[in-house]
Amino acid sequence: MRLVRNSKWEWAVFSGFSTVILFAIVYTGWMSGAGKAPDPEWWYTWGSAFLVTDIILAYMLGRRTQRRIDQLQLAMKQAAAGNWSSRLPDLKGDAFGQAYSDFNSMLNGLEGRLKLLQQLGERDINEEAPSHEAAVLEERRRLARDLHDTVSQQLFAIHMSASALPMLVQRNAAEADKVMRQLIDMSSSAQRQMRGLIAQLRPMELQGRTLTEALDRWFPDYCRQNGLQGTLDLQVSGRLAEAMEHQLFLIIQEAMANVVKHAEAKEVRLILGETDRQVTMALDDDGTGFSADRTKAGTYGLSTMRERAQKLGGEAEILTKPGSGTRVRVAFPKFAPAGQDSNQPKERAD
Repeated sequence: MRLVRNSKWEWAVFSGFSTVILFAIVYTGWMSGAGKAPDPEWWYTWGSAFLVTDIILAYMLGRRTQRRIDQLQLAMKQAAAGNWSSRLPDLKGDAFGQAYSDFNSMLNGLEGRLKLLQQLGERDINEEAPSHEAAVLEERRRLARDLHDTVSQQLFAIHMSASALPMLVQRNAAEADKVMRQLIDMSSSAQRQMRGLIAQLRPMELQGRTLTEALDRWFPDYCRQNGLQGTLDLQVSGRLAEAMEHQLFLIIQEAMANVVKHAEAKEVRLILGETDRQVTMALDDDGTGFSADRTKAGTYGLSTMRERAQKLGGEAEILTKPGSGTRVRVAFPKFAPAGQDSNQPKERAD
């Protein structure tokens, strides 16, 4: 890699050595044939001029070649990082023209397939909506039964005990104190169960809202309820694709649940960003972290988050190590509308 990056200097050095060797051969041949060398000043003057000119021309040629290599290398790095919209300029009549054209054709094919994958993922997610609604109705019926079997019965018992408490205080203060403690325990238990049921009954926060609006409302509340100091940084303008917003919100909920359950963190920072080519999400916490091997085992919900991201052609990863906190990073590709190719670069003047 180092040699490639310095190819312009290799050309110059090679040209310089070639010039010196050429003059040495000419000088030796001259001496062998004529027996007398020209004036040394003549050799120095013309030799130096020829050498400098040769090195300059070789450097310029090497610089031009290096620029082509750098452009190709940069485009390859961008493609490897998920920027499938990157294109190389059209170099007609240039030695690199065919290589650039083949690279662009390859990316056109890959981008088209990935765009189709994202569209299919969005359609699958949208088609899941009716079955999801049926599942929500069934879940609400179950929660109604749970409310009746747990909280409702406990509240009835609290009501009966509290109603009899005034008379019991007059007759037996010790027994009344015992009933009072039971009331406190029952009310605490009912409160815990009610919180759990409320969390399950909470509707999807995206209904009728954009992702940024939902996060503005949900994220601070969630952090406050779980004793976290949260920072929300939203760098998204406008609304994203509906399926993408849905998947991102579910991924963020899963990642935040992992922070609460596993991280022992005090601070958490959520960053949602957008460029012309990508939508990215990063969630950082200052918790205990864990071994990266545990993420490979499918724990901490990474497999679920990765599956959600892959539905739309995205990627999800967890960066962590023991004692250094954790970062969850998700990236979704964005594509220009059909027929629009605003990312085609123009050839620079050499």
